[in-house]
Amino acid sequence: MPQRVFIKDLKDHKDREVTIKGWMFNKRGSGKIFFLQLRDGSGVTQGIVFKNDVSEEVFALAEALTMESSVIITGLVTAHPKQEDTYELQIRDIEVVQMVDEEYPISKKEHGTSFLLDNRHLWLRSSKQIIIQRVRNTIINSIYKYLNNNGFIKIDSPIFTPNACEGTTELFEVEYFDEGSAYLSQSGQLYLEAAIFGVGRCFDFGPVFRAEKSKTRRHLTEFWMMDAEAAFVEHEENMEIQEDLIIYVVEEVLKRNLRDLKTLERDIEPLKKIKKPFIRMTHKEAVDKLRKMGSDITHDMDLGGDDETILTKEFDKPIFIEKYPAEVKAFYMKRDPKDENLSLCADLLAPEGYGEIIGGSEREADYETLLKRIKEHELPIEPFNWYLDLRKYGSVPHSGFGIGLERLTGWICGRKHIRETIPFPRTIKRLTP
Repeated sequence: MPQRVFIKDLKDHKDREVTIKGWMFNKRGSGKIFFLQLRDGSGVTQGIVFKNDVSEEVFALAEALTMESSVIITGLVTAHPKQEDTYELQIRDIEVVQMVDEEYPISKKEHGTSFLLDNRHLWLRSSKQIIIQRVRNTIINSIYKYLNNNGFIKIDSPIFTPNACEGTTELFEVEYFDEGSAYLSQSGQLYLEAAIFGVGRCFDFGPVFRAEKSKTRRHLTEFWMMDAEAAFVEHEENMEIQEDLIIYVVEEVLKRNLRDLKTLERDIEPLKKIKKPFIRMTHKEAVDKLRKMGSDITHDMDLGGDDETILTKEFDKPIFIEKYPAEVKAFYMKRDPKDENLSLCADLLAPEGYGEIIGGSEREADYETLLKRIKEHELPIEPFNWYLDLRKYGSVPHSGFGIGLERLTGWICGRKHIRETIPFPRTIKRLTP
């Protein structure tokens, strides 16, 4: 039997007979020739079946093949006559692993979003959905690579937590044996803060959960977050790390997934402009600008999704919005020494109307001040005693940030709703498949 290869490697086997294993996802032709569209997970290719070049049995199989049937195909690798750097198979033999004997639910006709999400287990096979997951994978690996190369190590934080980062009103509460209530994590941040006193710089990457009843295109109930924390890093350096990370990720996607982005019809010119320096403005400056643009936001309010959209359509680079009013931000954020009413924090907004992709801040490092903040936010002291301990034994200035993977993927892929950027989206109205 000829050597089994992956479709992505066909170019290395030109003019040789090889075998691929995968699925036929489309077909055209009749009479004396069939063109089979094939995928194996690594890529897609076209297999051509000429009646005069194969046995009657093989040609009959080609004619009978149905959409999404699994197959083992043997053929000669040839260069596509019109498309540069594209290779196809002159099929010699077909072995059917499973013939699909009923109509595939997702056809070429237009389907509504609800139908596609009901059939997400099948929709994941479509070409654009495969590409989104491939880009997502590049983003994940790029984040790991950048952080590992810049002194961060991975520390896994727990999913069951006794307390929340920012209160418990938007968390999933569960009964935890005889220990009382526990919560599904909304962030690994607090635990990473504990780890920096040992390892200096660290990050985690995993699923987090928010019970907020939001239906916007930027929200999911379960999503993936990368949280990073670093000792002896203050507010300005924290933003510089984020800036370098995003630039690196975008460059990696443009290098590794350029053809994928073009298939998605993603305009790559805006991505090419993601260079230093990013735009920076204070919350006050952003609010002043938004009010001139027609928003009714006030200086004591957090930016809403509509405000982020309006603002980021005005610029072709990401925007750091820094120094929000402390009253709308979390208890653990350090206050600006120049103005106690402001937090040393920043949200990074992606351009083209995509909005927030990163939230970060310098953390409060003083024990008494942090205790005061916990009380001001009317949070119970006891669950935070271990967190307060970190400020008693060798406290240092430190900062961190969190990246929403689905939002980052949505921006880079040019998808308007982030439910397409996670394999199986969970929202307030969807728990299946």
